[in-house]
Amino acid sequence: MQGLFANSAFSYFSVTVLAMRILLASSEVYPYSKTGGLADMVGALGKALARKGHEVGIVTPLYAGVRKRFPTLTPLRQPLDLPLGTGLATAQVYCLRPAERLTIYFVDQPRFFERPGLYQENGRDYPDNAERFIFFSKAVAQLVLALPSKLDLLHLHDWQPGLAAVLLKDELKRAGQGSGPRICVTIHNLAFQGVFPADKFPLTNLPWDFFTPDGVEFYKQLNCLKAAMVYSDVITTVEIMTEELGCGLDGLLRKRHSALYGILNGVDYEEWNPMSDPALSSPFSVDDLGAKAANKLALQEEFNLPPRADIPLFGNVGRLAEQKGVDILLRALEETAELNFQFVLLGSGETRFEQAYEDLARRFPGRIAVKIGFDEALSHRIEAGSDFFLMPSRFEPCGLNQMYGLRYGAIPIVRTTGGLDDTVIDIKEDAEHANGIKFIEYSSKALAKGIRKALALYGEPPLLAYYRKNAMKADFSWERTTTEYLKVYQGNATADP
Repeated sequence: MQGLFANSAFSYFSVTVLAMRILLASSEVYPYSKTGGLADMVGALGKALARKGHEVGIVTPLYAGVRKRFPTLTPLRQPLDLPLGTGLATAQVYCLRPAERLTIYFVDQPRFFERPGLYQENGRDYPDNAERFIFFSKAVAQLVLALPSKLDLLHLHDWQPGLAAVLLKDELKRAGQGSGPRICVTIHNLAFQGVFPADKFPLTNLPWDFFTPDGVEFYKQLNCLKAAMVYSDVITTVEIMTEELGCGLDGLLRKRHSALYGILNGVDYEEWNPMSDPALSSPFSVDDLGAKAANKLALQEEFNLPPRADIPLFGNVGRLAEQKGVDILLRALEETAELNFQFVLLGSGETRFEQAYEDLARRFPGRIAVKIGFDEALSHRIEAGSDFFLMPSRFEPCGLNQMYGLRYGAIPIVRTTGGLDDTVIDIKEDAEHANGIKFIEYSSKALAKGIRKALALYGEPPLLAYYRKNAMKADFSWERTTTEYLKVYQGNATADP
């Protein structure tokens, strides 16, 4: 395997002495594929690391439509033939060089990835997701082995590439090739672990010795995220050490506490910049908030709402699932129906919530408007046009939308959990730097109270402008976040207590 990619795109990993060779693995990467914040985070981290002088690769599946949108993909010379249980599946790898020191590697297998959705269709997971992402994990491990120069760091993101950690270590051990690269796994959402029946384990072609409580087995099932957590050298995440938020893996997290680091996500201010965002009709800045009002009127028109500047516009973008608090948001909107405000939502997810929000919009025309699906440009316009951004998550290890809201002057209304609590400042905490509204109890009543506070704030223009300016001045740039990741990569970070 060592000479497979000689004189190919992998030669991009030849670097200066001090630079690290880093490979990120993720099931989605913006701008090539996206269902949520994972794609934003991985795409931004790759760019930020490359800007610091490191040689960075990102490996991700080649989903439907990518080839049409990016026709300059370069195929690597030789495909990878990967055992998958008793069968064989071939991965053709394509490359794209979007920036200096940054290469995107797309793993192509139409049988697994040429589909309308990334993980599901019509609200239901694909029944062969185990096969799809075991295959992807195998491709990641084999790409690492194929590099002509030794990789310094493999960074896995969430469960989808998680088995690459154990697959790579097993392959290196059997080949007598030493320890291989340092492996880091970042847990973006512990509620999604990639748990499958035990009869899927043979697809990994690993010995059954690995299917134990100390390995990849989880209550007699295969757990892909657990595999990454057990076999990676370091783990990064936010707010999951408690039993309540540990989703069954809190014991493993405590066991590996010396390798666990909390790192808050950053915001890609090249992509999220209200002064230069191509999705906006009117650029604006913290010193020119009048233009934000123009974006509000444009958003009202786009959602067929009456163009009113005298009442606040609330926005929400995200996955329609209980984790995101859409159940209490639904009830809170009904409980505050008599109040004078508008609300727009962009999202998709569980069918019951999609139908419930569409029904709510039909019941309150001119007040509530809903678009089911996802549109990247529209998500920017919602952040820019909204006066307030509602994010009442049941739990949120980090979250990005509240940070986008801050950047675009959409004052966040959030529940005090995880990254929402870390990034938003309520007036009760710090009056001088207040930039949002918080509530503690996970209930529609508490959220409705937050909505009423926002209405009162909207009625005091000087105070509203003060909040908005504080929000837009908040700094969550990738400079700080990248520095923290590099400390972890290089073994110089201090583990969280």
